[in-house]
Amino acid sequence: MLTVCIQAGGASSRMGEDKALKLFLGRPLIQRVIDRLKPIADELIVTTNRPADFSFLDLRLISDVRPGRGALGGLYTAIASAAHPIVAVAACDMPFASAKLIQMSVEIMEGENVDIVIAKNDEGYEPLHAVYRRETCLPAIESAINADQWRVVSWLPQVNLRVLTSEEIQSTDPAGLAFWNVNTPEEFARAEELATSRSTPGKGRG
Repeated sequence: MLTVCIQAGGASSRMGEDKALKLFLGRPLIQRVIDRLKPIADELIVTTNRPADFSFLDLRLISDVRPGRGALGGLYTAIASAAHPIVAVAACDMPFASAKLIQMSVEIMEGENVDIVIAKNDEGYEPLHAVYRRETCLPAIESAINADQWRVVSWLPQVNLRVLTSEEIQSTDPAGLAFWNVNTPEEFARAEELATSRSTPGKGRG
């Protein structure tokens, strides 16, 4: 059983407006991310400290359990609030978040009995498009918070980590767009162009 949590935090300072609510091809960006991941979710929740702004989603909205702890606190809230033992976390500003990649990650987690299935690139891990085992990850994150650690990946050495290979990612996300989060108006516009071109006949699904 899988909980999917969409994280709608962050200041959106480079965008100049709330990324989650900015219209992407006519709909709020967060709605696009939800629609992409909803088919695989047994439970779908949203973490936000402004629940009134997201009431239109008609989903369970959760404010930070450990306020003022940044992205690590947001991750803790997502995993702590999940009803199911496996939790997929995705950021609200990832217009090409991949249900197929998450499904594959869940299968790896179950088959190999690991605690996290996550991607890693030259810039580091991708914790906001990853899958977590609630039972083992929650106490590890709580321990990191109690130790006054702030980096969202600071606790990873405490659990059994499985990094996705480039071949695994390529098999489910051949365009390499799943982990792209849009931070500026220019990136947002480019993502809309890509989504439009990928949804036209012969181009594949956006």
